[in-house]
Amino acid sequence: MSEATASHSTREILKKVRTIEIKTRRLISESMMGAYQSAFKGQGIDFEEVREYMPGDDVRSIDWNVTAKMDKPFIKRYREERELSIVLAVDLSASNSFGSTEKSKRELAAELGAVLAFSATRNNDKIGLLLFTDKVEKYIPPNKGRQHVLRVIRDILFYKPEQKGTDIVGALGYLNRLQKRKAVVFLLSDFITEESLAWIRPSTSTKGDLMKSLTLTNQRHDLICVDISDPRETELPNVGIVTLEDAETGELIEIDTGNKKLRQLYTYQNQKRLERMERGFRQSGVDRISISTDEHYINSLRSFFERREHRR
Repeated sequence: MSEATASHSTREILKKVRTIEIKTRRLISESMMGAYQSAFKGQGIDFEEVREYMPGDDVRSIDWNVTAKMDKPFIKRYREERELSIVLAVDLSASNSFGSTEKSKRELAAELGAVLAFSATRNNDKIGLLLFTDKVEKYIPPNKGRQHVLRVIRDILFYKPEQKGTDIVGALGYLNRLQKRKAVVFLLSDFITEESLAWIRPSTSTKGDLMKSLTLTNQRHDLICVDISDPRETELPNVGIVTLEDAETGELIEIDTGNKKLRQLYTYQNQKRLERMERGFRQSGVDRISISTDEHYINSLRSFFERREHRR
């Protein structure tokens, strides 16, 4: 690549990142910030000590195990950790580059990441990033500051992954080992994995049980799954004979989209995949936000924050 081309490429990258910054900052209204703060307030609480009960203390803080051993009441004291750590775990597998609308799933993930990152920054929280395919591609520890946030957005948009596949279990395992302190983890993915397609085609995956991994991560952190989809993944248009390629395996298949039964089967299979994933999310107790490339995401995000606030 020539120096001029490299310079032009850098300018284009900076322009794109700056455009997203301006757009997302405009979207982060006072109501959005209020919803964010309410959804995550009180999460940063660290245990500090056990001390003897004094008149006026909240009886709900009594540590009954210590009280039984010492034969007099003791309470647990906590220290509020005002800043949270937000980690964006972003799936960069090849299927996330797909988009039948004005933006791809990866571009949508970057915009979502920007909204979350700037919301975190305005709340004095830290933001970190984990990029993965069928391996962990890059990890940026949680930190603060505008330049740090811009770096996070740039990497979500333009980082060139070495692999094409998807291993969510491996990525979450890596995060659980590395992120010792509790964090709010937003997992941004289309969740198109070998496991999610296993009922359609036989799977030889040895990557582990996805739902067990989600449950474990949610026990250690506060996990929120952001399911990013595209309308063409659930409905096949009638455009004649086409050759489709599996973005992650490279497998080619020729189909006649003019065949009504085939289109109906395609819709049915994908609907079953989504239902299976929905059951899994529900059973694992993990929060989920579903967003499509043909919809505006800010209302879904705000509604999610408000739902969490009402649950608290």
